[in-house]
Amino acid sequence: MGHDHHHHHHFDEQREGNKKGLMIALMITTVIMVLQFFGGILTNSLALLADSGHMLSDASSLALSLVAIWFASRPASPNKTYGYYRFEILAALFNSVTLFIIAGFIIFEAYSRLFDPPTVASGTMIMIALVGLGANLLSAWFLMRKGDVNNNLNLRSAYLHVIGDALGSVGAIAAGIFMLAFQWYVADPIISVVVALLILRSAWGVLKHSVHILMEGTPPTIHEGEVKAALEGIDGVRSAHDLHIWTITSGLDMLTCHLLIDDEQSSQAVLQQAIDLIHERYKIEHTTIQVEKSSLQHSEMKV
Repeated sequence: MGHDHHHHHHFDEQREGNKKGLMIALMITTVIMVLQFFGGILTNSLALLADSGHMLSDASSLALSLVAIWFASRPASPNKTYGYYRFEILAALFNSVTLFIIAGFIIFEAYSRLFDPPTVASGTMIMIALVGLGANLLSAWFLMRKGDVNNNLNLRSAYLHVIGDALGSVGAIAAGIFMLAFQWYVADPIISVVVALLILRSAWGVLKHSVHILMEGTPPTIHEGEVKAALEGIDGVRSAHDLHIWTITSGLDMLTCHLLIDDEQSSQAVLQQAIDLIHERYKIEHTTIQVEKSSLQHSEMKV
């Protein structure tokens, strides 16, 4: 029980860090978003306007991720027995979809500018984009420092918005340099498309992972066949069946299964071994295991 308490304390502590990182990043992003929007209008730069549009999406995604963390912390209820943790996964899914929409808008707008690129105030554009880049890198640093961008899908989706925006700023700077040096104004829409494609690549990973969790998929770090073999390796276990492993939210995995054991075995002793094995080897703490002997009969499982 002491270990469980330590795990839950770490889980809650990590979520608190995620919240702090998101709040700081949201404040920085909102200020720079306004700067880039007016800067894009002032300089007539699509790269800057695209960047400010992406920053609006960043601010929305960061705010949504914050709301998701607050919502997920609500206690379980009689009609939501797993609580509200899944709201974080829904937020990650929504954030990934908005990244697709933004990238599509940038590509569409860039196509219309490709054949008749407008003149852009390159020097001003570079200065504003540099400020934007600095802000994005600062936001990303706070998210990495305070939160868990590798394992928390909700935070990762918000982090990818910020990183995508940093790429947008780098693209705007590169386009500005080309236009300043060579008056090559077509660089603005071309680099905007490259940035949009990089955003799409990141968004696809989060979208795929979110859908996988919502479809009750097995966590990517755990192999169902390996878990089955490990359970069947316990002394006295004849077979492990009806095995299900899924994720409620990032860092919170679940497992249920049935174990058919030899009639002379102690069901409680086998159950304790199975719980310990799953906890120590696969770091899953929420397990529901039904231990059965040969006399027990139940209907065939549909899944």
